[in-house]
Amino acid sequence: MKKIIQTAGRNVLGEFAPEFAHFNDDILFGENWNNQDIDVKTRSIITVVALMASGITDSSLRYHLQNAKNHGVTQKEIVAVITHAAFYAGWPKAWAVFNLAKEVWEIGEGDLPYEEEAMWAHAKKMVFPIGAPNDGFAQYFSGRSFLAPISTSQVGIFNVTFEPGCRNNWHIHHAKSGGGQILICVAGRGYYQEEGKEAVEMKPGDCINIPVGVKHWHGAAPNEWFSHLAIEVPGENSSNEWLEPVSDEEYGKLK
Repeated sequence: MKKIIQTAGRNVLGEFAPEFAHFNDDILFGENWNNQDIDVKTRSIITVVALMASGITDSSLRYHLQNAKNHGVTQKEIVAVITHAAFYAGWPKAWAVFNLAKEVWEIGEGDLPYEEEAMWAHAKKMVFPIGAPNDGFAQYFSGRSFLAPISTSQVGIFNVTFEPGCRNNWHIHHAKSGGGQILICVAGRGYYQEEGKEAVEMKPGDCINIPVGVKHWHGAAPNEWFSHLAIEVPGENSSNEWLEPVSDEEYGKLK
C-alpha cells in the first residue's frame, strides 16, 4: 500500500500552530492512517461516518469523501453507508452528506481529485477550476502546478494554480510586435518579480502587466496556494524563453 503523506497541517497552520500541525500531519495521518490493522478503505468509511455523526459537513468531510472515493469506495457503497448511518446519526445529517457525496462521485475521471484539504479549500475560493497537473511545463516549475484552459481562441486565457512554495523559472516573453502577458490573481497569495527589482506580492484582484523582453518569474507564497489567470497578449512571432530556476536563496527572502 502506498504510504499516506499529509502536509495540510503545515501548509495551513505551520507558523500559527506548529504543534497542532505536527500532530495532524505526523501522528494522525503519518502514523494512524498508515497503520495496517485496518485497511485504508475501511478507515475512510469509518471517518466519513464519524464526521457525519458529529454534524461536520464542511470541507473536512468533503476531503474525506474524496479520500474514500480515491481508496475504492464506490457510489453504491457510499450511498449504502450514508443511508445506514442516517438511522443512527440523523436524517438531516444524511441529506447534508449526500449533497457533498453527490458532488464527489459525479466528478469525471478526467477531473482532478482534490486529495488535500488545503487544495479543496483553495478551489472553493474561486469560480475557475484548478484543472489538471501542468505536466507539459513541469520542467519549468519548482513544485506542483495545475493548468485549466479558460479560453483557447481569440485570446489565450489560462488559470494557473501553484501549490505552496511552487514558482516557475525565470523566463522572458518575446514577440516581433505586440505580445507579452497579463496576470490577474484570482485566489490565494503569490509573488511576481522582475530581474533587478523587488518581488511584488499578489492577492485576489491584483493585476500585473508583463511587457516583452522582461526577465521575470511568478508563483505562490511559501505557505499558501495561489492561482492567477495568465492572459496571452496577441503578438507577431510570440515565444517564451525559459531560463534558470529561481534560487532557494532568492525565494527564501519571501514570506
